[in-house]
Amino acid sequence: MIVDVHCHLYFPQFDEDREEAIKRAEANGLVAIVNAGTDHESNVKVLELSEKYKIVRATLGLYPTTALKLSEEELDKEIEFIKSNKDKVVGIGEIGLDFKLTTEPKQQQRQIEVFKKIITSLKDLNKTFVIHSRKAEKECVEILEELEVKKVNFHCFSGSFKLAKRIEANNWTMSIPANIDKSQHFQGIVEQTSINNILTETDAPFLSPAGETRCEPSFIKQTLNKIAEIKQMDVKEVTNNIYLNYQKLFS
Repeated sequence: MIVDVHCHLYFPQFDEDREEAIKRAEANGLVAIVNAGTDHESNVKVLELSEKYKIVRATLGLYPTTALKLSEEELDKEIEFIKSNKDKVVGIGEIGLDFKLTTEPKQQQRQIEVFKKIITSLKDLNKTFVIHSRKAEKECVEILEELEVKKVNFHCFSGSFKLAKRIEANNWTMSIPANIDKSQHFQGIVEQTSINNILTETDAPFLSPAGETRCEPSFIKQTLNKIAEIKQMDVKEVTNNIYLNYQKLFS
């Protein structure tokens, strides 16, 4: 019962073998692949793929820097699009803040405004928010606390261990990417965080554990092995725990 709670199957890196990659995931024991949208075009593709493949689930979102390019009218229109498809999705995301790609204070403030608007507009849907928080981890945590959001998954969380403990204290989750073997940070997150607050993701086609090789959902098995090693747990026990975490948030 393996799950990949965050990837991007619609990216062109999958154009030549998308169906084969999904079949490889199934052959490796995956029962769910959560495909995350980042703009209107990808949100539409995410919905199409979730209808075509039983294993694929949909989350609809707006990448922080993409949202900056939208007018207020366009933003409202996308929020309404997400609302209109609420019964077809398992979450909202990815959304959040990215202060690495946007360093200008005025644009960072606009990102915060958009982030808050998306949350307040969609909070009543009772869906899990999938959070992108690069170089703005503290700001994301504070906003989610301020708005009293209950169901949250921090995708590929790169913030401090102190903030990670705060995420755990809020009973939110963090999803660990497939490149954990190469990342002392993610190994540390796993070591100090309860198994009840951990999920697995690939962010495919990115963050491959194998150098320049494209990442894909089937690589989750390697992540589970590493988590089991760090936690000194049986791989099956880790897999079952993470599947239960997935069920609580995404089903």
